[in-house]
Amino acid sequence: MESDGEEEVRRIVTDEEKLEAQNFNIFDLPDVPKGLPPHLELQRTRVVCEVKAPLHATGTIYSGAYISSGVDNSVNLENFSENFKVDVISLTKTDMVFDMIGIPPGVANAFRRILLAELPSMAIEKVFVVNNTSIIQDEVLAHRLGLIPIVADPRLFEYLSENDQPNERNTIVFKLHVKCPKGDPRRKVLSSELKWLPNGSELLKESAGGSTTNPKTHTSFSRSQDSFPEFADNPIMPSFQDILIAKLGPGQEIELEAHAVKGIGKTHAKWSPVATAWYRMFPEVILLKEFEGKHAEELVKVCPRKVFDIEEMGQGRKRATVARPRDCSLCRECLREGDETIEGEAKSKGKAEAKSEGKTEAKSEGKAEAKGKRDWVDQVALRRVKNHFIFTIESTGSQPPDVLFTEAVKILEDKCERVISELS
Repeated sequence: MESDGEEEVRRIVTDEEKLEAQNFNIFDLPDVPKGLPPHLELQRTRVVCEVKAPLHATGTIYSGAYISSGVDNSVNLENFSENFKVDVISLTKTDMVFDMIGIPPGVANAFRRILLAELPSMAIEKVFVVNNTSIIQDEVLAHRLGLIPIVADPRLFEYLSENDQPNERNTIVFKLHVKCPKGDPRRKVLSSELKWLPNGSELLKESAGGSTTNPKTHTSFSRSQDSFPEFADNPIMPSFQDILIAKLGPGQEIELEAHAVKGIGKTHAKWSPVATAWYRMFPEVILLKEFEGKHAEELVKVCPRKVFDIEEMGQGRKRATVARPRDCSLCRECLREGDETIEGEAKSKGKAEAKSEGKTEAKSEGKAEAKGKRDWVDQVALRRVKNHFIFTIESTGSQPPDVLFTEAVKILEDKCERVISELS
C-alpha cells in the first residue's frame, strides 16, 4: 500500500513542474528586490572620501560576496568585454593620458609595472674611454651616458648575451670626441655631440702579442646599420639634444666610444622606456544639494583646482555646478571649509553677539548658524570610481607612448598565455 501511494504522488508531479522547480530562482519573483541595496552598491563600486580618511578603499575580490543578494561578483569574460573601454584623452610625442574603464586595480597596476620594468629599450652599457682629462671620473661619466635615452626601436634589435659577438643586430655604437682649447672659456658637452657610427666600432682591440697584421675592432658588423630601411629616414640619436654630459675647462678633452645594447628596466633603470607611468581613480564630485547665491560663490572660491563653476539661472540667480571633475585632486578643501573655518566663524560670531547683548537668544542663534554652516560637509560628496582609472604615460622619447602601451598589452597577454599553458 505504501508503494502504491508513492506511485500516486509521482504521477501528480508533472515533468513541467519538475523542470520549473529545477530552474526556480527566488530573485525572479516580482516582490523580491534585485541587485544590492544602495549603500552596499556604493561600498562595492566607490571609495568615499571623507574629511578625516577615505572609506571602502579595499575591493571585494571574492566572487560569492553578494550572492545572497543575487549579484555575481565573479570575473566574467563576456561582461569584461562589454564593459572594458579605453578612451584617449591626450596624446603627444612623449605624453599620453587615457581612461581605462571596467578593470580591477590589479590589472591597472600590472600595466604600470610592465611599463616601468619589463618593456625593452636601448641604452649605453659599455664605454671605452680613450682620453678623459675632465674633472669627471670615468665611471661617473659612463653612468651619465647610460642614462641618456636613445631614439631606436628595440623591436629591431636582439638581446646581447655574454657569448654573443657585438654586431649590427644587437649593438649601437656612438662616438664622443670633444676638446676645449687652451685660452677658450669653459664649454658644455651636450648629448648632441654623440655621433652615431653605423659601421660599428672604430677602436682597435689590443692583441695579446702586440700583432697589427690583422687588427680587430670591438664589434663585428657585416653591413652598415644605415643601409637598413628602418634607419634610412630615422637615424639613431639621443632623444634630446640638450642633455648636459660634462663641462670642460681650457685644455681638457674627452674621447670615448659608447656601445648601446637592448635591456629592460628590471635589470637597470636606464633601460626603462618611461620617465614615469602612473594612474589614479576617476574622481566623482557630487553636490547633494544646490548651492545658490553667496554659498555658490564661496564653494567655487575654496576649490584650488577650479572644479566648480557658476551657472547663470536667470533673473539674477546663480548656482554652483561641477564643471571639471577630472581635475579634482581630493584635497578636500571644499569639505574642510565648511567643517572648520566657517563653523568657527559662526561660533565666534554667536559668542560675540551673546556677550554684547547678554541674551541667551544670541547664543542659540549662533549655534543654529554654526549648525547650518556645518551642513556643508554633508552637501558635497567626494568619491573615487574603483574600476575607472586615469592613466598617464610619460615616455623618455625612445618610443611614442601609444606604442609603449601597445607593447605592454602584448607582454601581459603573453604572461597570461604562459600561465594558462602551465595550468593546462
